[in-house]
Amino acid sequence: MDITPLEEAGMTNGEIKVYLALIETGPSSIGPILEESGITKSIIYRILNKLIKKGLVSYIIKEKTKVFQAAQPSQLIEYIDKKKENLNKTREDLQKLIPEIIKKQAFNKKSIATIYEGFKGLMTAYEKRYDVLKKDDEVVIYGLPASQPTHHHAKWQQANKKLDELGIRSRLLYNYTVTNDVLKNRNQNKLCQARRMPENLETPSWTMIYKDTTLIAIPQGEHPLAVEIINQDIADSFKSYFELLWKQTIKKK
Repeated sequence: MDITPLEEAGMTNGEIKVYLALIETGPSSIGPILEESGITKSIIYRILNKLIKKGLVSYIIKEKTKVFQAAQPSQLIEYIDKKKENLNKTREDLQKLIPEIIKKQAFNKKSIATIYEGFKGLMTAYEKRYDVLKKDDEVVIYGLPASQPTHHHAKWQQANKKLDELGIRSRLLYNYTVTNDVLKNRNQNKLCQARRMPENLETPSWTMIYKDTTLIAIPQGEHPLAVEIINQDIADSFKSYFELLWKQTIKKK
């Protein structure tokens, strides 16, 4: 496989070796990654931490051992989009490369929980829904913060617009102190409904549910964190709680 597009994207040789090793092995502890990548143990954790910060790798704790997992290959496109305009050709090359990576990826159906660190990691988890949801599907979120950093706000605006373009419905519940302007901004998207949660409820985390996936995120602070759980029963349970809250709200005109 020609790795030139990955190099031009700004990934180091070590990062490429580790990332592709995880694509080949699927979710793995450190041993198989060392064997597949050929990277020495003295620097493997440093490389993995860099990939985690870039949103390209995540991990779970299983029996006191970290199990690492490559992000969906389509996340590489988002990574490239943040580069300068003169990397457009690299983006096109990478788009051609992604189908080949997907074919090689070893999916592990037993992995049901994934931890994402940092804002980039959070966005990787958040945007995985676009790989699953189709027209007329729905995503719901509750516990959204009343205020947030400007760059967070811009991302959510783009996300709601993209859902509309894809024909995907969304319902959002914000903490009670959210401003009318924020609700108006969200409700201007024709397939989005945004409301306040009941006044006596407030949470530092938000929870997103779609299909069989539940994503619980703490986006505020220096180190945002998200936990993704893929399990239909758990998703149904959180969805039931959302519907209970939704019935207690009043639509903002």
